[in-house]
Amino acid sequence: MSELARVPLADLADCAATRVAGGPDGVCVVRSGSKLYALDDRCSHADVRLSEGEVDCEELTVECWKHGSAFSLSDGEPLSLPATRPVAVYEVLIDGDDVVVIDK
Repeated sequence: MSELARVPLADLADCAATRVAGGPDGVCVVRSGSKLYALDDRCSHADVRLSEGEVDCEELTVECWKHGSAFSLSDGEPLSLPATRPVAVYEVLIDGDDVVVIDK
């Protein structure tokens, strides 16, 4: 396991996606209340940042703004077309005041 990205918890707005530098495509970090999620910041259908998409905190999804594919924050699975491949998800830990994204 290695640290992929780090961001202050205070920088994460509730029910919103935040792009964090790390990994080959950046990391999309989402805060939903006390829960934190991290996934690859690139739609598996098109080269588009998921962190620029809309988050649904009730359904725990992030939607690609370009073609509308929704991805599960929990497992990265696409929940709507045109995407058919999942995006990578990462483990998230709290280290003091920081959120740390871990590449398994």
